[in-house]
Amino acid sequence: MKASTATVTDSLRIAIVENHADTLRCLESFLHGLGHTVLAARSMKEALALLPAANCDVLLSDIGLPDGDGWLLLENLHLKKPPFAIAMSGFGMSADHDRSKAAGYRHHLLKPFFPEDLEPLLAEAAREKESGN
Repeated sequence: MKASTATVTDSLRIAIVENHADTLRCLESFLHGLGHTVLAARSMKEALALLPAANCDVLLSDIGLPDGDGWLLLENLHLKKPPFAIAMSGFGMSADHDRSKAAGYRHHLLKPFFPEDLEPLLAEAAREKESGN
């Protein structure tokens, strides 16, 4: 792993929706190491059951899920305060990025990526949380 370039000043509650076990384990370990609370779901169905009561600051979701997709997940997720949503996907065409933005994702990370690529995005989420947005 490359050296960390950003610091997150605030601990975040992060929900990860990822069906690939190794990717999920790597992200959980990395985010726990940064001091965040991490909740995980492996499918859209699990995420829809978990997220309403989770009170998460950040949603980190794969687009390709076994029972739907991350775009549909955001469409079906009805929360009072939507989390700072980050899509991650092997789909990297402009149309995919545009679809993620239209669905409500703030960022679209192209897989594979380094876990450290998340740090500036999490810092942005922490700043928004601190400012009350």
